[in-house]
Amino acid sequence: MIVMKFGGSSLESAGAIQQATSIVERHLDQNPVVVVSAMGTTTDRLLEAARSAARGNSYAAWQQTEALRRMHSNVTRGVLGQRAEPFLRDSVTPLFRELQVLLVELSEGRPFTPEIQDQAVSYGERISSLIVAEALRHAGIHAAQVDARKVIVTDEQFTHATPLYWDTYARLRRTVALVARDRVVVMGGFIGSTSTGASTTLGRGGSDLTASLVGAGISADEIQIWSDVDGMLTCDPRVFAGGWRMREIGYEEAREMARCGAKVLCPTSIEPAMRQRIPISIRNSRRPEIEGTRVVSKPRSLPGIVKCVTCQAGMSVVHLRVKNRGMLSSITDGLADLFAREHVSVDLIQAREQGITFAVPDWPGLSQVLRKVDESVEIAVEQDRAAIWLVGEGVASDATLKRALGALSATDVRLISQGSSSLSLGIAVPESDLRLAVEALHAEFFATPDGEVFAAPEFAPLGARQPAYRQSHPRLALGSQVVPAH
Repeated sequence: MIVMKFGGSSLESAGAIQQATSIVERHLDQNPVVVVSAMGTTTDRLLEAARSAARGNSYAAWQQTEALRRMHSNVTRGVLGQRAEPFLRDSVTPLFRELQVLLVELSEGRPFTPEIQDQAVSYGERISSLIVAEALRHAGIHAAQVDARKVIVTDEQFTHATPLYWDTYARLRRTVALVARDRVVVMGGFIGSTSTGASTTLGRGGSDLTASLVGAGISADEIQIWSDVDGMLTCDPRVFAGGWRMREIGYEEAREMARCGAKVLCPTSIEPAMRQRIPISIRNSRRPEIEGTRVVSKPRSLPGIVKCVTCQAGMSVVHLRVKNRGMLSSITDGLADLFAREHVSVDLIQAREQGITFAVPDWPGLSQVLRKVDESVEIAVEQDRAAIWLVGEGVASDATLKRALGALSATDVRLISQGSSSLSLGIAVPESDLRLAVEALHAEFFATPDGEVFAAPEFAPLGARQPAYRQSHPRLALGSQVVPAH
């Protein structure tokens, strides 16, 4: 068995769904289980509709859901043709009616809790999984839709729930694994439910996590992530249009890339597959002939090779200088607790002789948190900074650092961090120097890449659709291209 996850951009139109159907058809001999995201930008639009209703603007909420209903109906008609109307009447329209009832209740004063938010946005995957299952049946494929909320069990952290792994695996074995013996199972990603049946969502990137959970639960031979990118690249083409595709990387490398900003995989999605050593393959649904990137337990490369460059703009570098070094540990522990409570990640930690330097994302509450530090500590904050990471097994070495600093000799490097593992080397630079710094590092480490590890980019035909990027997000995924939220 294999798991095939299709992201929102791979399902955003009738043509995209037909392409996904043809890809599934070519893998029928491997007993695929298909995990789907909501179509296109449906999740964001459902969330906005719920917020409009909560503000008492029932008309705006109705307009937004009606536009979604028309979009889903038009896509379905494009896929199913004359068979669309009874399917829409019996399967899709009732779910939109349920959604509309929920939004009316919100507009009339029902509290807009995280639980209600999850219930509202869950309709995206519930509807897309119904449509994709019907598209497969229309193509002559024996398919069955399974409500993911019946098999993905989570805690009650609504909007970012954590799976209850062993309960989930038990349900997957009892249901999905059995049904998939003679049918293609289609289920929504991103969504689950508590043990009492309340709908939950797994947070951004949640569909990848669903695919990994399903793969682990049914002991799949491979997990395939299909989106609109060719795989994991050495550099984001928005920053430098000369990146190479990685043929194969290790689980730990992939997790570190995701932690440092690469968006092709969600960090939490790697863990279930890694525990059972199930390979993850990242493929392009628009160009399925490209082999993509495989994430495996033992990649075919020696340690010390830089695999990619990732970065994050919109950072602040904080310098703490203490008069009494004995105070440093308690001060840093206190700050760590403060940042953790505010869900702010701390990066690029560098110990100095009389203090410590670290980087955090620009955040309005930063100055308020720093005011809580002991008055005897001298604090300096540098804004408009960017963090750059070199990622790969064994790259956090003096040799890599020397090469990196040589490439950045014309750049004002503000902070260097070799991290807590050998998987990454981080550097902070002025945000205005970010693009030039990334290009210089790419030229240094990828001038003559190993053909066993990297593949030259296969450029899309002239006029082919290029992936859309989320320009509003400060984190640039230089080890990949940006893909839809889940």
